[in-house]
This record gives sequence, structure tokens and C-alpha cells, in this order.
Amino acid sequence: MRSAEAPTGVLLANVGTPEGPDPGSVRRFLREFLSDPDVVPLPRAVWLPILHGIVLPLRGRSSARLYRKIWTPAGSPLLRFSRAQRDALAVRLGSGFAVALGMRYGRPSLAAALDELEAAGCARIVLVPLFPQTSFATTGSVVREVERIVGTRAARPALAAVPSFCEDAGYVAALAGLVRAARAGKRIDHHVFSFHGLPEKSVQRGDPYRGECERTASALASVLELPDSAWTLAYQSRFGRGWLGPQVDEVARSLAADGANVLVATPGFAADCLETLEEIGIRLRETFHAAGGGELIVVPALNDVPEWIEVLARLVRAALVAVEGFEPPTRGL
Repeated sequence: MRSAEAPTGVLLANVGTPEGPDPGSVRRFLREFLSDPDVVPLPRAVWLPILHGIVLPLRGRSSARLYRKIWTPAGSPLLRFSRAQRDALAVRLGSGFAVALGMRYGRPSLAAALDELEAAGCARIVLVPLFPQTSFATTGSVVREVERIVGTRAARPALAAVPSFCEDAGYVAALAGLVRAARAGKRIDHHVFSFHGLPEKSVQRGDPYRGECERTASALASVLELPDSAWTLAYQSRFGRGWLGPQVDEVARSLAADGANVLVATPGFAADCLETLEEIGIRLRETFHAAGGGELIVVPALNDVPEWIEVLARLVRAALVAVEGFEPPTRGL
């Protein structure tokens, strides 16, 4: 039986990461990731033979090479930063809360995180998808999977989810602070705000992602007092044809003339990962310099900066208040 003093559970959820930078680990991760119908909404009879016969054998090896470039002695950067976020948020929220970390794919799994919160006696849980811009493939998939798992439990906690926060003032201010710190003392000729790509067909089916990316970019440019001519929204991590554009590598080449200095921020990534550290920090920098560019300044992701942790704490409390019958714990506030 749960006591009245049982903590409120908080489940931080991100996409996930391989357990190692070797081809086997990467293939296992990609198999789970790319088998999700929310990620690849093709008929299973069409997609699964392609996935297992072509994509996994080829991409497992190539992606493993990329992961090795950013792997650390502490393991995956995404997992390391996500754990730091979990620990910092637990301190910020205080003893009235129990905070767990779960990944949609790989480990620690969402099920393991829910086990942890159940063991702590949590009768109510706030789900925090760490995706500022909502998409069927990210937030939607995480929410559906958590609801599915909770539905299988004998003791079903009350569940609330933090909604989209693509224009949240604190979130945008935290991003702006990182941009200002990265560009301090430097001449910046142009700012690029790069978001993870998405197939255009997803937007045509009603996915709100592109509109939310545009709202984030506009809000960030406004806080930074950038005129429209001084910044560009771009997308990265394209997988196949028909994805949202412009692509960040194409934008970088077009801006590289005359030794320009360009700043790239990645507002959609809550923690540094393969897409920020390798795709932007290594490959895009090489592309930019090869095209004649000057300095490419890459802004770190939010990671565990205190301003971002405070945003997460506020979003958790707001989600509790917004759901009928939920009240924030009096301790730790």
C-alpha cells in the first residue's frame, strides 16, 4: 500500500542510444528504433525485409564508425548527459519526488524506469518527453509506449505528460544563454538553427513538428534580437528522400563564401548526442571548411545547465497542477 507521503514520480524520456559503439550494439539499437511504426510508418510487410536485408547490415557498420568518434570513457554522451539531467532535476525538485530516466529504445528502458518509480511507491507519475518540439515519431511514440506499459501493470499509477514547450520562455532563454556564451568575443556573420529532420509526408499527415520548429527558431531569434536576414532554420539527419529542408549541410556550403563565420545551434536536442557532436561538430565543420568557410561555432546542447533544469522542474509542477486531482508535493518546492 502506498502511503500519503509517497513521492510523485517523474519519468524523463529520450530516444536512446546503443550500449556500445560496435556494429552489433548499433544494429540492436537501430533494429528496435527503426521497427517502430511511429518512426517508419510503412506497411510492415514492405519495410521489415528492407530493414533486415539492407538497412541494418549496411547502416550498422557505418553508424558504428560514427559512434566511435564521439564515444567517451564514460560511454554514450547522450546517456551521460541524460543521467546528469535526471540527477540535477531530482535535487531541484527535492524529496517529494522520485526521478527516473528511461529511453524509448535501448537501455535504460521505459519499463525499467517505471519499475523504479513503482518500487519507490509512486501513485502518480509525470512523464517528461525530452523533445521540445512535438512529433508523432518522438513524443507521440514515447507517450503511447508509456501508456501501454502502465496499462499492463496491476498497480496503475495516475499519469500526466508535460505538453509541448517549443515556445516556453524559460526554455528559449536557456537556449539564448548558450548561444551568447558560444559567440562571446567572436564575429558571427550568420546564425543557423538546426533541427532533426522529418519526412515531409509526416507533416502532410498532420504532424505538428515543422510548425513547432519554426516557432522555436522565431522565438530564439527574437530573444537574440536577430533580424530575419541574420538567421536560417535548417534540418539535419536526413534518411532518404522527401525530408524537410533546407538541409543544414547545404545551408553551410551556401554561407561559407568569403571565409564567413557561422554559428550553429541545435534547439531541438535536449542533450548532446551523435547528431550534435558528430554530424554537426565534426562532419558539418569539415563540410563548411572545405567550402571555404571561416569558423563554425557549434553551440552545446542544453545538457544539465541550471537554467534548463529549472525549466524542467517548472514544467513538472505545471503538469501536476493542470491535471485534475494532482497537486504538487509540499516538500522540495
